[in-house]
Amino acid sequence: MSLHHRWAQPSSVCHQWNSHGYDIAKVFGGKFTHISPVWLQIKRRGRELFEVTGLHDVDQGWMRTVRKQAKGLRIVPRLLFEGWSHEDFHSVWDSEDEIEELSKTMVQVAKSQHFDGFVVEVWGQLPGQEHTGLIHMLTHMAEALHQARLLAVLVIPPAVIPGTDQLGTFTVKQWEQLAPVLDGFSLMTYDYPTAQQPGPNAPLSWVRACVQVLDPKAQWRSKILLGLNFYGSDYSASRGGREPVVGTRYIQMLKEHRPQMVWDSQAAEHYFEYKKSRGGRHVMFYPTLKSLQVRLELARELGVGLSIWELGQGLDYFYDLL
Repeated sequence: MSLHHRWAQPSSVCHQWNSHGYDIAKVFGGKFTHISPVWLQIKRRGRELFEVTGLHDVDQGWMRTVRKQAKGLRIVPRLLFEGWSHEDFHSVWDSEDEIEELSKTMVQVAKSQHFDGFVVEVWGQLPGQEHTGLIHMLTHMAEALHQARLLAVLVIPPAVIPGTDQLGTFTVKQWEQLAPVLDGFSLMTYDYPTAQQPGPNAPLSWVRACVQVLDPKAQWRSKILLGLNFYGSDYSASRGGREPVVGTRYIQMLKEHRPQMVWDSQAAEHYFEYKKSRGGRHVMFYPTLKSLQVRLELARELGVGLSIWELGQGLDYFYDLL
């Protein structure tokens, strides 16, 4: 669950798709402005025919409990454009009737399921030259959702490609087109390293650059939700692989190996090394209270909100900082 978007102050949008995340939302829901369960997909079944799937995962009882305990909390499920071909996208972009039907389907599902809107994940599915049609579709979609008093948030890739000085696939021009239209942008400022180049999950200077490059004039900063990973990464020196690490495994590694924690002052993240009996040397990066506090301070300085990926993956005391 994600999207810990604190909208009134900076927002906090928490994404959730693991079971512990549901419990965390019940206990700490008052710390979040929005929660985004990863439940849904939207599919194009034919001309002007769309279906939202994944509704069997929707837990109305959990939604009622969380809303009762956290007044004003918005539930905005993540909506994936799943199974869409290149032709599907172009058919929709070329027809106002298709866009209208798509938007109508989203509104109907949100109303019938008591959602407060959606977090749309679609940007990374298309090459850069295709984004004009996508912006047109998103603009109409947002208008339809707003008319129904629903929220529209978009997941966007980092503004600076990790490990380079190159700009990402979501440009300043596109930002300026969509920032006035959408309610928020979940910025994916994590997953910086690759399996071939072990390193911190989200170096602080890169995180800062991703915000400043995207919105240099700080005109729409309150709509940016800075991605904050509550998971870590475990790198194998011998196999060259990378595995995601959640809180339970992190604690297990600390108990088994009692490693020496090292603070990477440049990246502002902790890591440690350990050896497996047969697997050779490993390096593990995982969030700590110190690394998270530094990023919360950066978010305040930049005037942005937070988007946590994801509830239930971190250690429960992380939420004390929020």
